[in-house]
Amino acid sequence: MPSPDLPPSVDERLTRVQGLARLLDSAVRIPGTRVRFGLDALFGLLPAGGDVVGATLSAAIVLTAARWGAPPAVLTRMIGNLVLDALLGFLPLVGDVIDVGLRANVRNVDLLKRHLESAERTRRRSRWALAAVGTVLLVILGLLAWGAYYVGRMIWLLIL
Repeated sequence: MPSPDLPPSVDERLTRVQGLARLLDSAVRIPGTRVRFGLDALFGLLPAGGDVVGATLSAAIVLTAARWGAPPAVLTRMIGNLVLDALLGFLPLVGDVIDVGLRANVRNVDLLKRHLESAERTRRRSRWALAAVGTVLLVILGLLAWGAYYVGRMIWLLIL
């Protein structure tokens, strides 16, 4: 729903980011329940690399917030949500169940939306801040990919 305080272009982009979060966290409702899940939980079912794919898509929301000038405190909370979601995803099946309830992407969009709608909206941060957030996310995703490789290798060795 459009906000009267935001320019149309920001509103349209926010709607797209909300759509991505919904797709990742709550796109499908289990019939007869109030439980919803999205692609992130399904990616988590894929051994080793699925959580990396989900975290990579989640990183797009955090990078969008950085591009829009979200303050470091908001970005830190968003990265914390992303890391928690990714780390819990490495727990077989239990992590996927937790992922359904955590909804890290929806939380991150809510943080971004509150920032954009606040009365004292901050100006866009300098390019180095965006680069710093991008670097942190790349390091996190790299570590997750390494962890997925390591877990996959261990599973492979146990199977053989």
